Amino acid sequence: MRPVSVLGPDGRPRCDWAVSAPEYVEYHDQEWGREIRDDRGLFERMTLEGFQSGLSWITILRKRENFRAAFAQFDPQVVAAYGQADHDRLMNDAGIVRNRAKITATIANARALLELAPGELTELLWSFRPAERPAPKTLADVPATTAESVAMAKALKKKGFVFIGPTTSYALMQATGIVNDHLADCIAR
Repeated sequence: MRPVSVLGPDGRPRCDWAVSAPEYVEYHDQEWGREIRDDRGLFERMTLEGFQSGLSWITILRKRENFRAAFAQFDPQVVAAYGQADHDRLMNDAGIVRNRAKITATIANARALLELAPGELTELLWSFRPAERPAPKTLADVPATTAESVAMAKALKKKGFVFIGPTTSYALMQATGIVNDHLADCIAR
């Protein structure tokens, strides 16, 4: 079977989810599946993937700069110190997704991150990198969860992280290059 991708606006093949909006094309080509190996970058992606839960990713992409401003560029030291006034401010910020559980989780996760040694989050997340596997040919070949993402979610919860289940963990793995789920004939593979 020939891999199924879609030609982007420049006529080059991309994963079929990546061509419906300019923000998707840019995110797909420049970020998705590229390795991130620093705690702060991983904290940002973990937060954004958590906020995406139940929503379209394009919603998060379009609000991304607002998220960065609202959460102090994802500086865990600053976010961990957020109190009730900050929580209330975030709940009233129309520039982000105003979800009480997700905002609370972001603050709790910043605190959990600060309990770890520098680089420990990166080491922990990357320890779940699976063995190489064949490139997916279609989106149907891309799982929503894996044994590794289930184990990652459990390990994160043991370290005090919240609102991170196996599906969000797998999305985090995809977004940060821990797995490469670009389709076999995608230009980003």
